Amino acid sequence: MHPRLIRNFSIIAHIDHGKSTLADQLLLKTGAITERQFRDQILDDLDVERERGITVKARTVAIHHEYKGETYELNLIDTPGHVDFAYEVSRSLAACEGALLLVDAFQGVQAQTVANAYSAVNANLTIIPVVNKIDLPVTRIDEVLHEIETVLGLDPDEALRVSAKKGINIDQVLDAIVERIPHPAGQPDDPLRALVFDSKYDTYRGVVTYLRIKEGTVRKGQKIRFMKAGLVHDVLDVGQFRPEPTPCEELGPGQVGYIITGVKELGKVHIGDTVSDPNNPPAEPLPGYKKPQQMVFCGMYPIEATDFEKLREELQKLSLNDSSFSFTPETSDALGFGFRCGFLGLLHMEIIQQRLEKEQNIDLLQTAPNVTYELLLRGDKTMLLDNPQNVPDAGSIEEFREPIAKVNFIVTSDHIGAIMKLCEDRRGVYKTTEFLSPQRAQIVYELPLAEIIYDMHDKLKSVTRGYGTMDYEIIGFREADLVKLDILVKGVRVDALAMIVHRSVAERRGRAICKKLKEEISKHQFEIPLQAAIGGRVIARETISALRKNVTAKCYGGDITRKRKLLQKQKEGKKRLKQFGEVEIPQKAFLSVLEAGNDE
Repeated sequence: MHPRLIRNFSIIAHIDHGKSTLADQLLLKTGAITERQFRDQILDDLDVERERGITVKARTVAIHHEYKGETYELNLIDTPGHVDFAYEVSRSLAACEGALLLVDAFQGVQAQTVANAYSAVNANLTIIPVVNKIDLPVTRIDEVLHEIETVLGLDPDEALRVSAKKGINIDQVLDAIVERIPHPAGQPDDPLRALVFDSKYDTYRGVVTYLRIKEGTVRKGQKIRFMKAGLVHDVLDVGQFRPEPTPCEELGPGQVGYIITGVKELGKVHIGDTVSDPNNPPAEPLPGYKKPQQMVFCGMYPIEATDFEKLREELQKLSLNDSSFSFTPETSDALGFGFRCGFLGLLHMEIIQQRLEKEQNIDLLQTAPNVTYELLLRGDKTMLLDNPQNVPDAGSIEEFREPIAKVNFIVTSDHIGAIMKLCEDRRGVYKTTEFLSPQRAQIVYELPLAEIIYDMHDKLKSVTRGYGTMDYEIIGFREADLVKLDILVKGVRVDALAMIVHRSVAERRGRAICKKLKEEISKHQFEIPLQAAIGGRVIARETISALRKNVTAKCYGGDITRKRKLLQKQKEGKKRLKQFGEVEIPQKAFLSVLEAGNDE
């Protein structure tokens, strides 16, 4: 197809503003699916997406639209809305020339709407504002159009008014895509350059690589080279998603589709790589993507030791399908062999864990999550630290730095005080307040990432009665008074329970954890001391008393020395157990550390 007749666009918006519903309507209107096939969120095909009602993976689909007597090919990429999947959005935008920016007709411009709009502007995309949900009984369309102009700097006269649920004005959206979004550049005869923007593993066919062709043509049967890996393969199959994978003979400039090369090894395909023709190589590869920086880490251990290799294989498949996730093997004295996994945020971590447990049936034990820290050591050396177990001696640390995020809150004006108190309690640094309208304000704070990831979102919803939204981006590392908090069970440091905390809350956190562990660890035949310590100084302690058996029950009356002899014998037995007895720490105890942090 000639590039003049192709349009590539994404749908971007805040969570729950109707991206997936609009995508369904576009498929229905263009005949890509029938009424009978039509169901809510047809592109959200992962179990976890249907269960939670959110988009986790960006999905692509090619649809056709008749406009002024010509048939246009529209390549739609449906994107996630949650802040943890911002990397997924940026990858999708790099494969497009335009974007539909959805805004809820009642809720208006939210924090993630602003973040996604800026991402689209930075990618030089043409933005079409769309006010969705105009069928709601209560709407604020005029105020929302004013917000689109003042907050996003877009022309409110160009905004389309639609209802994705009822199918109102969907034809206007399709016409606007053709009229306003520029067609892709590139010629079919140029040397082949195609951007790998996603991939997944198929058990029968190997790695399925998702491409956006920038220049040239890729055909079934030809040879191609992955420029980063430097490997040459035959193209066994070429196709597009309509929305099911549909084979075709070739993909030309501007088209989006997939190729199958028979690659079975997971490490050979890289997101952001350039596909080229080995016989007619281009001058240089495409710029690709900036590598995402994982900021939240946790340990994942199989409960059954025999599942270790299976877990490794499944993590490899997940990292192929989600390049913002990383993992490395590690061992723990308490938990055995497992993996240190890196994520963009806590929701990202939950989704990965859920996919492993539900889709692959692997029972996992997960340690409490922590963020990445930066240490300045003696001799001007710096090191990044993603595991509290690896903190060096305090004497060798010059500076302990924590990641700082710039957080953008959008709240109703009567909740400004509550948000400010929430941020002050979490060591926030106030930046600006800007009123979007008499009723709504945008507040910017700089907060330590560790104070955001655990429960900031829940607390925000709680103090604003559900009306507040937030979006954050990491802006760098800043020095802080941080310490490593060790947990000792029966005098032995449990590496999986170690954490890094601010000195001002260390004692409170240590006491909360010891109390929680006392509830979770069952009584043994001997007394178990639980301690929280910073270095060699114990700052909190709880004691689990021993199980007591009444050994004198059979003695009735008689000489007291007989009872004393039995009690002495029991005492010696307990002393021996205290020396050699092992304390069993249940799985729940490791997760209770996280809850103890939230209970303060």
